[in-house]
Amino acid sequence: MPLDHQICIWLVVVIENQPIAGIEIKGVYRYLACRIREGNIMDQLKTPLPYYTDINDFLASIPWPGRTINPDFFCLRLIKLDREQLQVYRPPFKRSFYFFALLRNSGSIEVNYDNQTVNNPDSYLVFHSPNLLYSFAHNNSLEGYVIYFKAASYSFFKPDFHQTFSLFDVLHTNLFNFDHATFDRLAPHFEEVFQAYERSPRENHVEARIKLLGLLYYLEDFAIEKKKETRLVTTQQILFRKFLQLVNHHYIDKRTVQEYADMLSVTPNHLSQTVKRLSGKNALTYITDRLASEARSLVQYTDVEISSIAYQLNFSDPANFGKFFKRQVGFSPSEYRKLPK
Repeated sequence: MPLDHQICIWLVVVIENQPIAGIEIKGVYRYLACRIREGNIMDQLKTPLPYYTDINDFLASIPWPGRTINPDFFCLRLIKLDREQLQVYRPPFKRSFYFFALLRNSGSIEVNYDNQTVNNPDSYLVFHSPNLLYSFAHNNSLEGYVIYFKAASYSFFKPDFHQTFSLFDVLHTNLFNFDHATFDRLAPHFEEVFQAYERSPRENHVEARIKLLGLLYYLEDFAIEKKKETRLVTTQQILFRKFLQLVNHHYIDKRTVQEYADMLSVTPNHLSQTVKRLSGKNALTYITDRLASEARSLVQYTDVEISSIAYQLNFSDPANFGKFFKRQVGFSPSEYRKLPK
């Protein structure tokens, strides 16, 4: 088969199977052409970080015996088991859907997120946006409420869902660690959602989804009380959150403030000043930090070659990626990969 045909076939494979937007075709083309000439392309394209776009596929990976009929919405009730201790460990992964949970612990648990680790919390509330890195380990002493849903669940009657609830941060996981008394205070609000979900004869669970919106509004107030913060609903805050969402989706192929300002229909100066005023950081830092975060995840938690990661993240060559990584992380990619996980 001619070399060009081989390259075209491999391009289709890479683009269709990588859940990463904005791959630079020229970069992939150069990389694949090089690897085909070397005759070992299959060895170079190794499995990346696990990425789940389907709720049932994720449940199967835990593993969890239950499945959802509704592909966009699932309420999972965790019940403490009295049988022999069951250890569940899930290495780092990403999901394309939302997750949040209220959990009570009476055993051993470890939660890893945003390069932080929480060990053996009494109870905790966690909010996780799509495409963020997450990992956990626990036994069967964990109980509480877990909810998975996709944005499509609210596209009809809450199309601005992404801008409404600050608890779902596009860049960071929000986790609140507290005592069992606080769990008992919050549990009845979750019960309302779960009872509506469990008694619903319909696959779309409209009542439960509407009650979930009410729960999220209540939890926003709880978070404000917990953090002693004031809710910001100004046009500047809305612009800032839209900017963060765009960065989360386009950081691979868009690297300048000008590009994001164009998508938001504002000037680069206005965007930069707004971001700086609200966060204390400049807009370019958010773009760079998001790219660096993805680079760290791929280097630390996958066995994909460094050169492949460089092209996957749209760098012109591995050398430029190495310089970027060293500047942002403080280690070269190969040094960082050798650090204890």
